[in-house]
Amino acid sequence: MTFREINSKIVEATVRPGMRLFSQRGAMLAYRGEVSFTPNMQGGQGGVMSMIGRRMANEDTPLMSVEGNGTVLFGHGGHHVQIIGLAGETLYVEADRLLAFEGTLQQGTMFMGSQGGVMGMVRGQISGQGLFTTTLKGHGSVAVMAHGGVFEVPITPQRPVHVDPQAYVAHHGDVRNKLSTALGWRDMVGRGSGEAFQLELSGSGTVYVQASEEKL
Repeated sequence: MTFREINSKIVEATVRPGMRLFSQRGAMLAYRGEVSFTPNMQGGQGGVMSMIGRRMANEDTPLMSVEGNGTVLFGHGGHHVQIIGLAGETLYVEADRLLAFEGTLQQGTMFMGSQGGVMGMVRGQISGQGLFTTTLKGHGSVAVMAHGGVFEVPITPQRPVHVDPQAYVAHHGDVRNKLSTALGWRDMVGRGSGEAFQLELSGSGTVYVQASEEKL
């Protein structure tokens, strides 16, 4: 795996000739060796369509392309960092929680309404999170950020998982998502946390949940 956990807030990435990493701007803490960092306006490996999706999601800040021969320490804002390995599946992750990922992964942008329908759109408006979720597909590793640590919750056909939308970090697997309400519409005015809204994930897979509702 390219990424190695140094502590709960810092990961080390090994960069080799012929390979490339992408990182959030400002995520590099230190590096050793001959390593270059250049803005990537094409939205990672997703090309122009990924860039357009990021702009629609108000994510104009370019990713940084990392190449060379050496090691890099990544971290950002003192947030907890979790490493997720992918073996061909697709990871759905809130874009602002991405710290760094391997260039072998294909990046895209999914409109949350495509899975959650109208309620998926409501989720984005009420929770304060975007209507778009970044997708990373293929073989490689990803470093994501969260508040207060991350824990994995398995999703099985017999046991759907309900998550506070603001505590949601990422998920992968054959999973469907929709927003459910725990209160009546009159009671939900001015409430954006899980007491009013719950993101229901059903199917087979894993959801990553942070230990705080605080936004990054």
